[in-house]
Amino acid sequence: MTQTASKQDAAAGEESSLWRNRNFMLLWFGQGAGTLGPRIALIALPILALDILHASALQVSLLTSLSWLPYLLFSLPAGVLADRLDQQKIMVFCDAARMLLILSVPLVALGGHLSLWYLYVIVGVSGVLTVLFTVAYRSQLPKLVRTAQLVDGNGKLAMSESLAELSGPGLGGALIGLVGASRTLYANVLTYALSAVTLGLMRVPKSEQGEPAGSNRVSFKAAIGEGLTFVRRHPILRHLLVCTSVSNFFVTAANSIAVTFMLRDLHASAGAVGVVFTLGSVGGLITGAFARRISARVGSARIIWVSMLVPGPLYFLMPLSLPGWGIALYAIGLAALSANSTMFNTASLSYRQLVCPPEVLSRVSAVYLWIAYGVIPLGSLFGGLLATYAGLRPALWVCAAGIWSASLFVVFSPLRKTRDIPAAEMSLS
Repeated sequence: MTQTASKQDAAAGEESSLWRNRNFMLLWFGQGAGTLGPRIALIALPILALDILHASALQVSLLTSLSWLPYLLFSLPAGVLADRLDQQKIMVFCDAARMLLILSVPLVALGGHLSLWYLYVIVGVSGVLTVLFTVAYRSQLPKLVRTAQLVDGNGKLAMSESLAELSGPGLGGALIGLVGASRTLYANVLTYALSAVTLGLMRVPKSEQGEPAGSNRVSFKAAIGEGLTFVRRHPILRHLLVCTSVSNFFVTAANSIAVTFMLRDLHASAGAVGVVFTLGSVGGLITGAFARRISARVGSARIIWVSMLVPGPLYFLMPLSLPGWGIALYAIGLAALSANSTMFNTASLSYRQLVCPPEVLSRVSAVYLWIAYGVIPLGSLFGGLLATYAGLRPALWVCAAGIWSASLFVVFSPLRKTRDIPAAEMSLS
């Protein structure tokens, strides 16, 4: 009985609630605040450029392009820096620097010196800091929670991202209506300040601190190569990367034409389009809240390919949408996609955190950002071109099939024959 009780106590301790983990709650709050702010700025900056600087549509689109460009240019170097330096200090520095950059925009506008070039510089530099922050942030969770809590932790973090996507644009629009686009940016400043303070209050256990990764022993270029080589030689990580990249490409392609499709082909109002996207985000919120239970029921390895394969048929409801109440079909398809994205990202990120040695985890995360996020601008361009030459509805059919096809890269991988991540693979075990 004593042996059984000790095992039960150990299991209970391993599964203890993250709500009582001070470090995780600080990370969660900081990540939530840091994610909400940019969603507000995503609305405020283009409107600021249009209303005050009288920018053209092309000039405004450059703001979005510059926010994604750093993922292509700086992800790999950011991974090396995050492995060599204190990751917690990196996150706090990036939050503080982005806070000052965004704060300068309304101040410069108040002085009458705001220009498009100034906005481009702010967005570009903030993008570089965001890449560095993201790489460092994704290596923190394994240091703050137990191995068995990774899926639950990643699920909660993904849920807050979905909540930011759901509420950020609406909050930004409301604030712009009340105080104007320039003053709305103060809300973004506040979120970065809150994120910096809460992340700075975290206390990483001494047993997890160690030395700043062994990459100091090799050159910067060689350190970048180590991250690429690790992913290339690991069969499952390689499949996950291709799956994520293909999915991101076609999801972005679909999103780039979604609003146009609903307005022009379905004759929906702007309010109806907003409701569709709001309902579509609910799938991610629900899945994030129950990620740990779903993973435990299905299997920590099996859920990766199941979450990509099972919702696939529902994606075709988007091109099947009709005017009037038929637009609800688009919301259902979007909710299925949101649920898939949250569950797959939660499970695959947890897998990556488990199998990667701590000294290369940041560089592996950087490889994923470089490729999987690097295809996003290409996907947006593909969606626009396809819709131009083939039509909006046919383009959505192609995008839905493309998103579902990404599942093939994990279905036909070693994951298909595995229920749970083998203990032998866990770098933390």
